[in-house]
Amino acid sequence: MDRRTFLTAAGTGAAALSLGAVTAPSAQAATPPDPRLLHHWFRDTYRSLEAMTTDFGLVTDKIDLSAPGAPAQSIQTSPTNIGCGLWSTVAAAGLGVIGEAAMIRSLTRTVAAVEKLERHHGFWLNWYDAHDGSVLTEWPGTGDPVRPFLSSVDNAWLVTGLRIAADAAPTLRARIGRILATADWSYFYTPYDPADPVAGPGQLRGGVWTDTEEPTPHHYGALNTEPRMASYLGMADGSLPGDHYWHLLRTMLPEHEQEQSPGGGYVTVDGVRVWNGHYTHRGRKVVPTWGGSMFEALMVPLFVPEPEWSPRAWGLTHHRYVRAQIDHGLREAEYGYWGFSPSNVPEGGYQEYGVDALGMAVDGYASNTDRTHTTDGEPLPAPSAFTNGVVTPHASFLALPYAGRDAVANLRALERDFGAYEDGLGFRDSVNVSTGRVSDFMLALDQGMVIAALAQHLRPGLLQRPFRTGGFRARVRPLLAKERFSI
Repeated sequence: MDRRTFLTAAGTGAAALSLGAVTAPSAQAATPPDPRLLHHWFRDTYRSLEAMTTDFGLVTDKIDLSAPGAPAQSIQTSPTNIGCGLWSTVAAAGLGVIGEAAMIRSLTRTVAAVEKLERHHGFWLNWYDAHDGSVLTEWPGTGDPVRPFLSSVDNAWLVTGLRIAADAAPTLRARIGRILATADWSYFYTPYDPADPVAGPGQLRGGVWTDTEEPTPHHYGALNTEPRMASYLGMADGSLPGDHYWHLLRTMLPEHEQEQSPGGGYVTVDGVRVWNGHYTHRGRKVVPTWGGSMFEALMVPLFVPEPEWSPRAWGLTHHRYVRAQIDHGLREAEYGYWGFSPSNVPEGGYQEYGVDALGMAVDGYASNTDRTHTTDGEPLPAPSAFTNGVVTPHASFLALPYAGRDAVANLRALERDFGAYEDGLGFRDSVNVSTGRVSDFMLALDQGMVIAALAQHLRPGLLQRPFRTGGFRARVRPLLAKERFSI
């Protein structure tokens, strides 16, 4: 996902802590999640989304908590951020934090703002001014030019939010239906060409620059990454063929350079020859993501019930992926904490964080700012090599369905040991667990994932209703039922 936020350093963090004096969260893992605590976290996190929402009706990219007074909103927003605002409002109503009338007012205001945004080919550009809806041509604060770009994955999250809003508010269905009527996912799709599968891979482009109608040179090839939401949406509405799913990669082909030599073998499904590969981490077979981050694997199942529809494939790899993240934080790097996903750098800026061994990309996402990597066939670096580890709370919330007690214990430790929780707003975006530095920012996407994860835990299925019927039930569910990962 193109999620650059160009955050700036601001404020001061917590004093450096001695990890030797910190209680590892695993010691508290026997305590079951307390619904009252989860409701408290939900209410506060929803307030952070309200603090990010402009009078125009759009959620900004982030808020800055470093200055005295009210949190400072950013200028920019993206389709993903807007989608987060929509599903967060529906979740807040579903959990009784706001009333139905307030939900309708908020959704109506946002839908009206979305109707005014400039679009191309039925899709939205990557950056707008959240305060008036104008297209950004210069980056706020730097003046750097912003080239107009349509991102397939970012548009998927706005469409997701709009579908959830239409499901929750019948009075808006016709308006949202008209908005979505022109969003044709085949615009991003390169059909499969058996004579030249490199040029014609049957996959989605990353996006298109609208000033030249030039597509990105890359496609989204990896299956277990967040762009599969766009794939599901397109297959569900019929604008993408079903065999697109089988042209996505469980791992890269064994002859290609990647993070580790994959296990597995070839299978044929629906007439498509599929490399059914897997990685192995600490004895567990998993389907890797591209970079090794939590949100790549676990954002999509907040909405599409992959573990339910594919319990012995998607359900199994999601569980193992979470356990691998926990093991990396507590045993491989010995941070004492876990949960690695793209986020604000606590000292300022933005970086992709993950568990390198869980990603296909060579030198993929590291779990620390100093970017300590693993290499296939070489010994894992000693824990002392993992300096300046960065843990982001939204990764623990994504783990709730798979390791709920561990997730809550980890979050309570981040709150207790680093002051990572902001009363009335929820968790700050990230923590450098080596120095104790806590981020001064909250990002809309990361808070939106927290909202969706808590809603799914506290009221299962609330945000999944639009993705259990229609084309999702008729076209996507049968594909997931056929999935047989080699794990």
